[in-house]
Amino acid sequence: MSLLTRILSPRSGSSDGPRTLRLGIAGLGTVGASVVRMIARRAEALSAATGCTITVTAVSARDPKRDRGLDLAGITWFDDPVALARSGEVDCVVELVGGSEGAAKEIVEAALAAGKHVVTANKALLAHHGNALAKEAESRGVSLAYEASVAGGIPVIKAIREGLAGNEVSRVYGILNGTCNYILSRMEAEGLTFEACLKDAQALGYAEADPTFDVEGFDTAHKLAILTSLVFGVEIDVEGVSVEGISAIQPLDLTMADELGYRIKLLGVAQATEAGIEQRVHPTMVPKGSAIAQVMGVTNAVTIDADAVKELTLIGPGAGGDATASAVVADIADVAAGLVRPTFGQPVTGLAAPRRVEMQRHEGGYYIRLTVHDRTGVAAGVATRMAEREISIESIVQRRSAKAEAADAKAAANDPRGLSRAPVPLVLITYAATEGNIRAALDAIAADGLLAEAPQLIRIERE
Repeated sequence: MSLLTRILSPRSGSSDGPRTLRLGIAGLGTVGASVVRMIARRAEALSAATGCTITVTAVSARDPKRDRGLDLAGITWFDDPVALARSGEVDCVVELVGGSEGAAKEIVEAALAAGKHVVTANKALLAHHGNALAKEAESRGVSLAYEASVAGGIPVIKAIREGLAGNEVSRVYGILNGTCNYILSRMEAEGLTFEACLKDAQALGYAEADPTFDVEGFDTAHKLAILTSLVFGVEIDVEGVSVEGISAIQPLDLTMADELGYRIKLLGVAQATEAGIEQRVHPTMVPKGSAIAQVMGVTNAVTIDADAVKELTLIGPGAGGDATASAVVADIADVAAGLVRPTFGQPVTGLAAPRRVEMQRHEGGYYIRLTVHDRTGVAAGVATRMAEREISIESIVQRRSAKAEAADAKAAANDPRGLSRAPVPLVLITYAATEGNIRAALDAIAADGLLAEAPQLIRIERE
């Protein structure tokens, strides 16, 4: 039976009788509860669209006594989610537990081994085990669906796999973490520090008590690894993603970006090059006129560069119960309609081994903020080190803060030679250069004793 054309058999009745898809939902948090409500609310429309009755027959969660505002009458409760995955009452397992190991992995493995379809929102699980899980799903002729794992309610997986099947994609990049986008948006709009915005994000529920996974870029890296596999036909390689977070961004960087015609976003970028595929997550300057620069707050966006459609940008909610449930239910509807596709766009056995491109080989424009000692010859020394590495400077801005000016004025009477003048920021925008050359030049500048603190480096992603 073809993987692309496999149709669900009716659970009971004659071969042309009504079909039923029985769901087992593991995880009844915000998303899981929204899925249950959406299926109940849209039951008739889903049945008409798929030719199949979709029903929740089993659920599992940590706390059976918690009031979730759901009517679970007639639904079997499993204390053990792995037992749910193996249950004969279930045709399709919806995994909403989360995490790359432990219960989530055991649930999905058990379901696939039992020949059941799986729908998941778990990007960490797919990023670390997607290749093996896809192989198992395809060997069993069942679906491993994951629309909700990347960009929440934005249907980017379907857009790439189905809507752009006739296109050759050269680059995919996007804002894939709402927490980071919220923090950067607030920092830009209100001139606040990273720490202040993070505190607000935590108070509003946009950031976890331990925000490391989000703000240091690991969440975005998981999502990017999935997109890379789908777009470029390679095995998932999350270890090959170069990752930097946003915690070092300062208000001055956002101010300078604005003056130079850019905004700073945390982007995940996957790009085909002659050397292989770049996978990188880092703060990025994007032109203010670009579509992705307009995306503020907790909203997500994905831009796809392809030969036929040129540039396509999808924007929408990247998280939240209803938005994520929308993507989960879309996958459930595909399963109910009998649509079982190769997990990553083509059979996993045909995926190529990824050719990693080290970050040192990345070539592009750079924003460099140097905090230098304010003395004669510093700018010339910086320019010399840049020239030695064949780095051309597009623009250079020297900016003294009001605080530094006041301190200098106070010290001037006792320091006629200006030796105690406060350090000054020196901002450079480069033309295209390799990361390796940029890093080497900065190391040389530091070795010359020209810097008062570590340099700030932000890559520029031009249209």
